[in-house]
Amino acid sequence: MEIERRDVLLSAAALAIGMAAPACAAAPRKLGYAIVGLGYYGLKVIIPKFADCEHSRLAAVVSGDPIKARRVAAEHGLDPKSVYSYADFDRIRDNPDVDIVYVCLPNSMHAEYTIRAAKAGKHVLCEKPMAISVAECEAMIAACRRANRQLMIGYRSHFEPHNLEAMRLARTGAAGKIRYVRSEHGFVQGDPQAWRLKKALSGGGSLMDMGIYSLQAARYMTGEEPIAVTARESTDRRDPRFTEVEDIIDWTLEFPSGAIASCQSMYSANQNHILLMGDKGRIELEPATRYDGNQMWTGRDGREQQVQPPSANRSQFVGQLDHMAECATTNREPIVSGAEGLRDIRIVEAIYRSAREGKTVRL
Repeated sequence: MEIERRDVLLSAAALAIGMAAPACAAAPRKLGYAIVGLGYYGLKVIIPKFADCEHSRLAAVVSGDPIKARRVAAEHGLDPKSVYSYADFDRIRDNPDVDIVYVCLPNSMHAEYTIRAAKAGKHVLCEKPMAISVAECEAMIAACRRANRQLMIGYRSHFEPHNLEAMRLARTGAAGKIRYVRSEHGFVQGDPQAWRLKKALSGGGSLMDMGIYSLQAARYMTGEEPIAVTARESTDRRDPRFTEVEDIIDWTLEFPSGAIASCQSMYSANQNHILLMGDKGRIELEPATRYDGNQMWTGRDGREQQVQPPSANRSQFVGQLDHMAECATTNREPIVSGAEGLRDIRIVEAIYRSAREGKTVRL
């Protein structure tokens, strides 16, 4: 199994590094991150997690708000020279303290700043969705390949203990032969002026946001790639929130094994749920992919046993940051690389096409 193989490789590499290092060797240097975008996620979610990282640290900030950027830099003891605007971002090539650029910007800006970071000689961790088109994803991958830099997409659920344990149970046959996955993700988007509701910035509505969680879950729970998709959209265009983008998208994925996944994304209801059903039982997570407080159950036909996964309190954000740092250090491809992001956007484009044309699209 790919996930198990990766875990073994990671453990073996860590053991080998530990055995080779002299007992008196100094602690390895933590790799420096530049956070691009000081909105809620970058500022309130990501930056505080560096305090718990083993291999990562905050080294620079990039923002369109110079006052905010200087304040954040001062709060975290950064040199004022490590503060960048979007206009002078390319100067980051001259800062040896920055090893990795973390792009926490609106979706339509992901490709530009990933490519600029790669040209500056930096590794890149880019938030999901990877970009707003397949063409942009391909350009991002090509830029990082030319620069010999690693590219990772911020699929934090691959570092979240409940989701990791659910993947392990599914792969080891705890529910038997997988027949069906249901995955629904959404929240009430209340502000009509939010950037996520502006197509030029987001590239789409709920599918380009919460839909990525639903799509990812269908893929990592089955361990397969879908071969066909059938989708439909439900949006009240009289609602001022949805003049440019969709509200609800519902889609069905078909997999080579015969398994089916029923997925939803929405901006008019709160939902955070993953359910896998096999011929011997089920694995269920609700909430499934929150920042914290996720829960999981197994059972024959209901929630019979609550599962507390190993390292249940481990931070998915710390795991993600440190994994990227280790991959940059060892020149190893991340487990959620640019290729993974590209696969999702190919399917997203097929979902939109199916909903638009009212027919099944083969993948």
